[in-house]
Amino acid sequence: MAEMEVRAFRDDDSTVPLQDWLDNLETVEPRAYEKCLALILELARRGSELRMPTSKKLRDDIFELRAKVGTVNYRILYFFTDKRGVACCSHGLTKEDVVPKGDIDLAVKRKALVKKNYNRHTADIDVED
Repeated sequence: MAEMEVRAFRDDDSTVPLQDWLDNLETVEPRAYEKCLALILELARRGSELRMPTSKKLRDDIFELRAKVGTVNYRILYFFTDKRGVACCSHGLTKEDVVPKGDIDLAVKRKALVKKNYNRHTADIDVED
């Protein structure tokens, strides 16, 4: 099992959508927050070896980390960067059915930005093991 560095997407205005989503989740649904942190750490430990039910490929090399608390599905969309051994989390969302096309499209757009300028468009994720 190869260790993987996990980064978060950073916008042009330096906001980190995943971190904002996680910070809000910690307040409104602590159990889901803990599960999502555990998934990010599992991605760091197992990288591309993750499979269902933990991770699922969506399309255009965008993947989802999958958590559920009660009847609510939590997803973190991520992709692998051009840098060897680095995954980047685009953003998090809740869903009822399938991941909305717009969320996948957003992750694809963010992947292109990271490919164009890795240092500008990635940030550390604040998770503790």
